[in-house]
Amino acid sequence: MTMAPDKGNGYRPGISRRWLRVAVGAAAATATVVAGVAPVSAEPGTPAVTELAGNWAPFDRCPVDDPAMLAADGDELAALCLASSSESGTMTIGEKTVPTAGTNLQFGLLGDGVNYTAVSPEGTGIVADPVTVPGGLLNLMCPSDIPVLTALCEKAADSSLNTVVATVEPAGEPSDFSLDAGLTTGAPIVTLPVKIKLDNPLLGGNCYLGTDENPIVLHPANAAQPTLGLTRYAPDGTTDPTGVMSNIALTGADQVDDSFSVPGADGCGLFGTLDWAVDAQLGLPSPEGANSLVLHSATTTTGGFYTPENFTPDQGRRLADHWHAASN
Repeated sequence: MTMAPDKGNGYRPGISRRWLRVAVGAAAATATVVAGVAPVSAEPGTPAVTELAGNWAPFDRCPVDDPAMLAADGDELAALCLASSSESGTMTIGEKTVPTAGTNLQFGLLGDGVNYTAVSPEGTGIVADPVTVPGGLLNLMCPSDIPVLTALCEKAADSSLNTVVATVEPAGEPSDFSLDAGLTTGAPIVTLPVKIKLDNPLLGGNCYLGTDENPIVLHPANAAQPTLGLTRYAPDGTTDPTGVMSNIALTGADQVDDSFSVPGADGCGLFGTLDWAVDAQLGLPSPEGANSLVLHSATTTTGGFYTPENFTPDQGRRLADHWHAASN
């Protein structure tokens, strides 16, 4: 890639490495480690999505109309879109392991060439499929010598009461993005607060591990170097090797975290009367080193103008215009 801004016709030989570095680093720094832990949308429900054409398709929830995104000038500050997805993985809490499901994380990104911040879509940036825990309540909490749990285990022998759906939900905004960590392996890339909902008729519909006030805080890192790919395209989303838009994709790398602790249960059973029992059976609170997250092959895509400087002083607004045009 040897392209750089040409204020007259868009590009000329050279390279705009400043914005390429921002886009690549942002993609890596928010790679699917952020999204792959089976989170779903926070209340009041799954955010609406917009079907977009061509290479715009990954960014169907990008907050292009957020005032901060619209205000980006393309020179001092550039607006980008980010989407990250993962299809599978595992989360282990103590000796209990559950799978993760298909996930999608999206947000806008504002960068100055070195630093960048996330702009969340309205509602939440995280949506995904819930996970049915293999073996259900009988696997998570049985057998037990705790009388209350023994009674639950006996009831759970009825399959209609055994199903447990585990859902990791956002418990705050991502923070502490590290560009260098996103491009390497083994270093924490992002801080992500989450909480795990355990949905079961016997535990009730408000049983959580972690809360907004006391979340599980993930610090995922690349387990391997992701593969980098670049696609240039026209504003309408059509692939074009000289297009003014570009997507930078990072694919194929697993991501891991074994640094997080898990707080005690909250809201399990009527008025939380089963919190103590869940804690006793799962060994909660569970300290750092006793838990782990492994996310299988991830895909993270950052998209926007290939050379944002060419579109000053209203780069953010022009990004929004192209995004909306691609939805028609």
